Amino acid sequence: MKLDERHLAQLAAVVQAGGVTEGAALIGMTQSALSRTLAMLEKRIGEPLFLKGRRPLQPTALGRALADHGQVVLATSRKASELLADFRHGRAGLVRVGGTPFFTDALVSTMIAEFQNSHPEVRVDQSYGYLPDLREALNADRIDLAISPIGILDEGSNLEFLELLPGRNVVACRATHPLLGKRRMKPKEMLDYSWIMPPPGSPLLADLRSLLISLGVTEIKSRYSGGSLLSAINYMKHTDALTILPHSAIFAFRNEKAITALPVEVPHPKRALGLFRRAEAPRAPAVDAFAAHIRVSFEKLHLLIARHEQAVIWRA
Repeated sequence: MKLDERHLAQLAAVVQAGGVTEGAALIGMTQSALSRTLAMLEKRIGEPLFLKGRRPLQPTALGRALADHGQVVLATSRKASELLADFRHGRAGLVRVGGTPFFTDALVSTMIAEFQNSHPEVRVDQSYGYLPDLREALNADRIDLAISPIGILDEGSNLEFLELLPGRNVVACRATHPLLGKRRMKPKEMLDYSWIMPPPGSPLLADLRSLLISLGVTEIKSRYSGGSLLSAINYMKHTDALTILPHSAIFAFRNEKAITALPVEVPHPKRALGLFRRAEAPRAPAVDAFAAHIRVSFEKLHLLIARHEQAVIWRA
């Protein structure tokens, strides 16, 4: 005999609540509809489900056994309803975010952790890439959001762009670098030191080349390349090497007091760190919640970073 799982769940609600009226309220049914279900179920089974004349209602042994199975159905239904509510409110789901390595490691990774502290059921898949790769990944629906330094989007772009932070790259060095002790440092004195080469294809490398052109040279001494943000910082801590970094990366490591910036203006085009996504992409509540968290987090950081920039970086 095949029993309707919904009827077992309704039986479980009555047994759990101790009455038809209370059980109906528990699962959002009318008392009359639930009474009809119980009567139909008893008729189909051919056995009573409750002891007659007992208040509150007391199930028979068979009624209790069937209610136990119905309780599993009821619990599963509740979990499914909770999951649906969490999804609709952005408390559950998947967020795929891509970003440039140094910004992601210095700032965004911490923001992801803070987001998941308040949204523990949201999974975040994070990947690395520079602007051309990120744009391709967005258009191919491999990621939902991208965080990258970017200029003005191409005309006719299908991407939505939200500026998070004005972009500024600086010449980074360790806090005890010899050039910081000079009263008037000449920019060409930077050429006396070894450089950490930024990743290929990155805006950092393009800005280093612009700096070299402004100094009238095309080559520099370089003994280290290909590292991550953390490896570049650790390398600088133990050498007099220089490199190009986003100022926000120096800000992120400010409490260590190990790296800082030289008083040199790095020539680079106006750009901003931005959050962008496909304009026509279907909206997922978890993605919207994560994007809102990133926006608010950078709004809080903006003023702090600007103050740090004035305190640490001298204008050329």
